[in-house]
Amino acid sequence: MSNKSYSLSRLEVSGSPFEVGLQLGRFGKEAVHSYLLGSAAWGTVQAWKGSAAAQRMAQLTQERLPDIWAELQGLAQGLDLPLDDVFLWNARGDLWAMAPDGCTTIMTPGQGVQRITHNEDGDPGFAGHCAIVQCDVQGKPGFASFVYPGSIPGHTLAVNNLGLAMTVNNVRALYCQPGLPRMVLTRAILDMPDVDAALRLLRDSPRAGAFHLNLGDTTQALVGVEYSSAMYSAIPVSQPVLHANHAIHPDTRNYPQIITGSSGHRQVRGDALLAGNHPDPLHVLADTDGGRFTIFRRDPHDTDNENTLATADIHLYSDRVEWAVYEDPRREPRFRLQNGRFVS
Repeated sequence: MSNKSYSLSRLEVSGSPFEVGLQLGRFGKEAVHSYLLGSAAWGTVQAWKGSAAAQRMAQLTQERLPDIWAELQGLAQGLDLPLDDVFLWNARGDLWAMAPDGCTTIMTPGQGVQRITHNEDGDPGFAGHCAIVQCDVQGKPGFASFVYPGSIPGHTLAVNNLGLAMTVNNVRALYCQPGLPRMVLTRAILDMPDVDAALRLLRDSPRAGAFHLNLGDTTQALVGVEYSSAMYSAIPVSQPVLHANHAIHPDTRNYPQIITGSSGHRQVRGDALLAGNHPDPLHVLADTDGGRFTIFRRDPHDTDNENTLATADIHLYSDRVEWAVYEDPRREPRFRLQNGRFVS
């Protein structure tokens, strides 16, 4: 296991979409310049600069979601990088199936409270440089989200002030067509009032790369969604279910995708643990059995180059969402929040 720091920062940003992006860029600038720009991941994604696919995705973002385009413009200015480069990084999973984004989520339905528990697995080079951000955008509901340096919020774990919760799992789909980048679509979901609106947005938008979303709000059951440019499946959750990083729904699992050893083993191991005697989802996500392919991931030599950078435990009631964020699910939480705001 690594001895590096996995501390999370607390960040609060507000203003117009551009101003919010600018503040996020300033937060992430040091880590992006000291680490990301020299990484193999950055170089791989930047090879798509000027491509027809990248140009089409940028055009669609400007036309359909101009506020998020403005947020990306502010992000680029705050990072002191060209907008084209920053946009490509925020479309990384639409262009490159092996972008270093992982995650494991458990959805637990219940009477009176629904629960979404999530390990955020990402590039270990960002360990100690990520944050939970409370984000108040003019004219929008506002939300709190885990955020990586150099990325817009929304593709990780988040809850907005209207009680909509979302966590996101990478799906490494092959043969995606140009559309709205998956990180742009999930950022747009954070401005939605409820799960139904989020599902309409996904169904009605031209999609690019693949994601699995865990969605819940204060009015209805949990829903798991798998989508790409070619597939879409939304299934209500009626029993505890775990999802790693490949499509598993009956209508989507046979689309071309990469299933890594880690994702395959986490799915099998997690399913076995959930089949036990009512295990606590936090205990499942803290599991370190499995040799090279653990659910809780802190190995500096992880086979997918991913580590668990945060864990969120989200409880959805009929009138509010209460949640906690952990730097390590085996210890006390780092932050507590209600809807999209810090409470401690």
